[in-house]
Amino acid sequence: MPSANITVYGAYWCPDCRRSKKFLGERMVNFNWVDIEQDETGRAFVEKLNHGKRIIPTIVFEDGSFLVEPTNAELAKKLGLQTQARMRFYDLIIVGGGPAALTAAIYAAREGIETLAVERSTLGGQASITAGLENFPGFPEGLSGAEFADRIVKQARRFDVEILQAQEVSRVRVADEYRVVYMSDGSEYNARVVLIATGADYRRLNVKGEDDFIGAGIHFCATCDGPFYKGAGQLVVVGGGNSAVEEAIFLTKFARKVTLIVRGKELSASKVARDKVAEMVNMEVKYESQVKEFRGNGKLTTVVIANTATGALEELHPAAVFVFIGLHPNSELVKDLVTLDPYGYIVTGHDLIRGPSMEANSESPRSPYAMETSVPGIFAAGDVRSGSTKQVASAVGEGASAAIAIREYLKNR
Repeated sequence: MPSANITVYGAYWCPDCRRSKKFLGERMVNFNWVDIEQDETGRAFVEKLNHGKRIIPTIVFEDGSFLVEPTNAELAKKLGLQTQARMRFYDLIIVGGGPAALTAAIYAAREGIETLAVERSTLGGQASITAGLENFPGFPEGLSGAEFADRIVKQARRFDVEILQAQEVSRVRVADEYRVVYMSDGSEYNARVVLIATGADYRRLNVKGEDDFIGAGIHFCATCDGPFYKGAGQLVVVGGGNSAVEEAIFLTKFARKVTLIVRGKELSASKVARDKVAEMVNMEVKYESQVKEFRGNGKLTTVVIANTATGALEELHPAAVFVFIGLHPNSELVKDLVTLDPYGYIVTGHDLIRGPSMEANSESPRSPYAMETSVPGIFAAGDVRSGSTKQVASAVGEGASAAIAIREYLKNR
């Protein structure tokens, strides 16, 4: 996991600045943020570096070097992230870098299976940006998401798992006995087996103004962006489940008040989480409420909410809003290749109604292995899989199960 002393000079209205901040945040890279519209010294420094021009983002590194309006690829190169694989053929290519993906990689590599894992954003997945894991077996005092991610990545590398970061898979194709994985940069790799462990992303509210203020007052990761609001008068969290409650509690470290916007009449979080909320003196819960609009001028200033019971509108003026209303599966990559359930999750194993693809690609009809999709030799595990429980412990278990099934599949090829 890269770590660096980096300063990003930019402005809230700048989309390239938001992109660069997101890239660094997803990779858990520490950086300082300077808004040149609020900081005259910062503005003068940017103009000095750019020969009188005010070009943002300007990103300055610990060694004094800097990049101006860098692409993600340029940032990846500067950070020393591996974006090209050593070989062109692998026994197993894993798309994803979360708990399911990396556990599968560890199990497979220990079996002598040549393994490549490809992650477009954060190694460790959603778990890496969770404030704390208190229910993971073997850690009675809990551990941070960042520590968990660091441990599992080190373990995978210990077993010589090759990991590509800042690289995105654009397509997967079946070519006889091989699976071809195409990268967004035009490169391609072949494998005998592909494991899809791409996880799920945060859902958006899809209300007026949301797109305008993402990264400029609207966030989806309290661990990544909460520290930017230290000393804030108010922060708003949207959602009523476990993730929303846990992140809201985490944000109370930075703001004098945290307001939780809940659509239903009560929280859907666990009893433990509900009890914690009841104990928080600086947390307010607005039930039967939903966000109608976000307003601002380059930066979020106003959140309009409506009471669903009375229709009454109310304006809040928080420093920022954090949205935690659920997940949607990252299955677009294979939506035209494998069977999905009605919600877009990948169907596997015994839950799979065997279709033409299994018949056509097998020498003889057979039942799919555990975690195998409707296409032989393509497996799925973790949050992207239909029936997964969206818990770190179960994702680890699914990764191990997938690796064992893949081993059996390879034995018979």
